[in-house]
Amino acid sequence: MAGGKRKRKNKTHKAPTEEDYLKVPKSFVIRSGIVGTSVTQLVRDVRKVMEPNTASHLKERRTNRLKDFVAVAGQLGVTNFMIFSRTEKNTNLRICRVPRGPTLSFRIHEYALAKDCLALQKNPHTSENDYIHSPLLVLNNFKQEGKQFKVMTAMLQNMFPPLDVQTMQLNQAKRVLLYNYNEDTGMIDFRHYSIGVKTTGVSKSIKRVVTTNLPNLGDFEDISDYVLKEAVISESDVEDGPDSTVTLAQDLAGRNNRKNEQRAVRLHELGPRMTLELIKVENGLCEGEVLYHRFIKKTPEEIKENERKRQKTLADKAKRRDEQKANVERKQLEKEEHRRRTGAPDAQKATADSDSGASDSDQADEQSDDDEDEDLLDQDMDLNEDEDEDEDEDEDEDENDD
Repeated sequence: MAGGKRKRKNKTHKAPTEEDYLKVPKSFVIRSGIVGTSVTQLVRDVRKVMEPNTASHLKERRTNRLKDFVAVAGQLGVTNFMIFSRTEKNTNLRICRVPRGPTLSFRIHEYALAKDCLALQKNPHTSENDYIHSPLLVLNNFKQEGKQFKVMTAMLQNMFPPLDVQTMQLNQAKRVLLYNYNEDTGMIDFRHYSIGVKTTGVSKSIKRVVTTNLPNLGDFEDISDYVLKEAVISESDVEDGPDSTVTLAQDLAGRNNRKNEQRAVRLHELGPRMTLELIKVENGLCEGEVLYHRFIKKTPEEIKENERKRQKTLADKAKRRDEQKANVERKQLEKEEHRRRTGAPDAQKATADSDSGASDSDQADEQSDDDEDEDLLDQDMDLNEDEDEDEDEDEDEDENDD
């Protein structure tokens, strides 16, 4: 078997650099206080929506405060917070820009979890590959009068990485996140969909052959039995038209989704759903000047008076902070002075202890010298006794010789 030249696969994408990664907005989706199991599941669903640039497995504790998350946000590159809370009457959502604001406060009138949205579908579409890239953001009917819409539009757009149409790949467009403003009710609809394409221009019976893998046709007497099986018109077939038909500019993942082919775009809801009402816009991070309030309207004089009070409060806080810092420094100096004053007697005591120790050591040396002298005297006495014994032995020997 002749070996052919192996085809080399060219890379179609570049790995993001560290600089590009730092530019991507990141988010924390957290809950504040006791919210219950349903809102806790809603928090998990919203984290799924914000993937991949969010902390999917973030664990909160009851002792955690907002300042704890702000302290670590800078190190992790987090730029936005989505904070869910619950009171006796309402469920609330705050969207914050870290670290200086602004903050959007919403009231959640209605919500449905992702599992409930999928349970309503006959053939729910779920795939982990859809969450590799961030969703496309669609803001519908947000060109309204009022500064709250400008702030809200800028906040929502800055929560997701910007799109570059020239370099974007079609396989990166897997999901879409929709914020729709309803002028009649003043509510904002939050919807989350996956994007899919289907073959257009053919009936549903032919789609069964084109878009699916053929089963074992041995169970059928004729191909028409398989083609005409369950060949009924569905709502999705009726929707085929020029408004929902596109020409693929690139090859797309899926069966026969090649470049320059015409396909009909289909949206499959992933959930969750929320109906939001904007209540308040604050200039700071969950505090600061109120730029907009839905129910409270103030005159320019009242706004100036509130701003004066707020500035006075900030000045008082800064003054107390400076006083506390000065008190801490004063107490540190007092401790150092006390330690310096009480340190001299201790030195004298240490000197006296060292002198007494020296005298004791001298006495011990003298005692040891005396002991050594006594040992030497004992040794001399032993030597003298040995010499006397030798002399006695010599005298006995002389007597025997005589």
